[in-house]
Amino acid sequence: MSSVPTPVSTRRRLSPGESRDAALDAARSLLVEHGPQAVTLKAVAARIGRTHANLLHHFGSAAGLQKALIARMAQGIVGTIGAAVLRTRAGDQDPGEVVDLTFDAFGKGGAGALASWMILSGNEDALDPILTAIHDLVDELAEGHSESERPIHEETLQLVLMALGDALLGAPMARALGLPRDKARGLALGALLAKR
Repeated sequence: MSSVPTPVSTRRRLSPGESRDAALDAARSLLVEHGPQAVTLKAVAARIGRTHANLLHHFGSAAGLQKALIARMAQGIVGTIGAAVLRTRAGDQDPGEVVDLTFDAFGKGGAGALASWMILSGNEDALDPILTAIHDLVDELAEGHSESERPIHEETLQLVLMALGDALLGAPMARALGLPRDKARGLALGALLAKR
């Protein structure tokens, strides 16, 4: 008589760090695919085949998950933008790349929508991870450059506010004013080039 094999779970055990990373990857996908309202513990748990309790253990709440996601996104955003700024300074890139990367991070990447959603949901410190990461990047980039030579703090303020505003209202405003959808990017690039 042959014995019937016992079904083996295909779900492998993840370390706490791997589980957290998988949850953040899933949350990012949900954000980009369906918007910030889709980034819930239940939806992320379902996406990665884990339990709601597992995610509560790692993040404490949906707000904790969202804050961890925005912190991770902020590090990626400033890393990419920082590298582009350094290439631009070295003469290897067009300053338009910095503008495009910033606008894409807040728009297509979902950072603007997530930050706004968190703030409107009562999470007052939602922008802290982004603001801290940008502040650290700006301080790093400002080293060795005088403010009169490169007003990087002002440039960063203007560029980030324009990118965030465009992520939230750019399409309907451009439509309402009869302007091309990418007009805000062009204005941001013009302002950046005018200060150089």
